[in-house]
Amino acid sequence: MFKRSLATLLLSVPTLSLAAQQVTIPFNGLNLGANLAIAEGSSLSDNIVVLTHGTLAHNEMEIIATLQSLLSDEGINSLAVNLSLGLNSRQGMYDCAEPHQHKHSDAVAELNAWADWLATQGATQPIFAGHSRGGNQTAWFADTYPEKAKAQVLIAPATWSEDDAQESYQKRYRTPLDGELQRAKASDQSAWLDTAGFIYCENARVTASSFVDYYAPNPRFDTPTLLKTASVPTLVISGSEDNTVPDLPEKMPNVDNSHVTYYNIEGADHFFRDLYADEVIEQIVEFMDTLE
Repeated sequence: MFKRSLATLLLSVPTLSLAAQQVTIPFNGLNLGANLAIAEGSSLSDNIVVLTHGTLAHNEMEIIATLQSLLSDEGINSLAVNLSLGLNSRQGMYDCAEPHQHKHSDAVAELNAWADWLATQGATQPIFAGHSRGGNQTAWFADTYPEKAKAQVLIAPATWSEDDAQESYQKRYRTPLDGELQRAKASDQSAWLDTAGFIYCENARVTASSFVDYYAPNPRFDTPTLLKTASVPTLVISGSEDNTVPDLPEKMPNVDNSHVTYYNIEGADHFFRDLYADEVIEQIVEFMDTLE
């Protein structure tokens, strides 16, 4: 449904280039994990950026680890969360062979749990940042709990349209999305379904409710649409060579909202590798300076 390339995603290798403290909190019978990086001479009451990864990914993938390291160099604390995707103490990429009972919308409640934990640690005004699908989920969180986010940074956030979702599913799985979606809607929502595909997992086993949550048409999946009513300061960063969300630069000029700042990085792809990551951090630092 979201425009992504599995081949591109798998290029992001799990690596963490700075010493980070592993943090675990309980949530709905699961343990949620995160990497907490405190910059030298800093404390959580000074600043904190909460980083959320993309689809079925994890908090030690290259882009997240790089951003944590560069933020630390700038004296900025960060918390890179690992969305549970319905699994206890999940680590690494989600295995497509694993049955799926997670939902896109689950991230909102999990980010809220991390916001509450940060408040107990003295970080009362966190900035939330997300990459790709995590950018869209971050925007959902800030829209739902604007009082808990000082600001948000959305890095190559996901875009969506119903036509694109239908076309993408048909092309990838050679099966109409409508048929799979209607079957899921008609099923007991707790029932397990064998599907032609789910996200980018072929022949996936998934609960009906999860399939409906990810695939039922919802304009909120389109981050620029969601940002038209954003009420928290927002920075959106895109890459001119991004083939995963290629229409983001076309859509952002249509967002007429004084809370939203948009910046396109020429030459950057979806993962902002090498010097492009430095440019992302430069934009984040400049944006944070405007919030003081």
